[in-house]
Amino acid sequence: MDWLLYLAIRILEVAVHLFDVETNLHRACFCGRLLWKYYHRGRNRALDNLRASFPEKSEQWLWETGRRSFEHIAMLVIDIVFVPRLVKKHNWRQYSRYKNVERAKWLMQEGRGMLMVAAHYSNFEIMGFLLGLFGFNVYSIARPLDNKYISRHLYEVRERHSQKIIDKKGAAELMGKIASTGATLCFIADQDAGKKGVFVDFFGRKASTYKSIGLLAITNNLPIGVGCSRRLGNRFFFEIQVNRIIFPEEWADKKDPLKWVTAEYNKAIEDFIREDPTQYWWLHRRWKTRPKEESKKS
Repeated sequence: MDWLLYLAIRILEVAVHLFDVETNLHRACFCGRLLWKYYHRGRNRALDNLRASFPEKSEQWLWETGRRSFEHIAMLVIDIVFVPRLVKKHNWRQYSRYKNVERAKWLMQEGRGMLMVAAHYSNFEIMGFLLGLFGFNVYSIARPLDNKYISRHLYEVRERHSQKIIDKKGAAELMGKIASTGATLCFIADQDAGKKGVFVDFFGRKASTYKSIGLLAITNNLPIGVGCSRRLGNRFFFEIQVNRIIFPEEWADKKDPLKWVTAEYNKAIEDFIREDPTQYWWLHRRWKTRPKEESKKS
């Protein structure tokens, strides 16, 4: 069944290339609306997350935001197929513009080591692609998909265009060595970390977050950049920004530097999500694990 699903996706890749990217994005929005209508469990989870995160908003706003979020997820599938074909060194300005990225760019070029974190927001894939395209020494930490055929295909597509991927399984042993070479490590940092994570505020609720990013930064004195890629309209065009850089001197005098660093980059992620909440993956189980104190109260 895994192989048949992989085969279906490869056939779909061929089919979508029969049409231009804008036509495919328009159809993806329609598919996203269908997903919102019929994927009841995902829709209910998204609505629950939105209600808890925006208690002041109307039910109509919550439904419109959730539905639009599903459209963005569907459009990401089209983006992944078209990015390698469309975006080149000579034409990247046709598909992207940049905001507050200069300092992060120079930090990466200096080769002293840096961490970049993002979230499941809009087209997060294009950031790694562009960094690889222009020869930045970056490594992306990725979790393999359950379907090994699709996972291997995605890895091949990424690495074919100069991206360097580290499998999340076993990455802990490699990250310190890679960081010491002056490379930049990239993370999607909004995943539930289970009971062993550090709990910090995220949209007014405690969210379990992996310790590895903060520990790596503190141990190696590495700055942390927080960035996102935001789609403009329904077009294949993105505004890429770095809205926060956390430097080692900022946590040097903190009583609990790990918790402070983790809370700080989660706040920066929340800030860019609030600029356009429709582009976040609200069906994501971000708040799945609850802290012990909540269990005791209940």
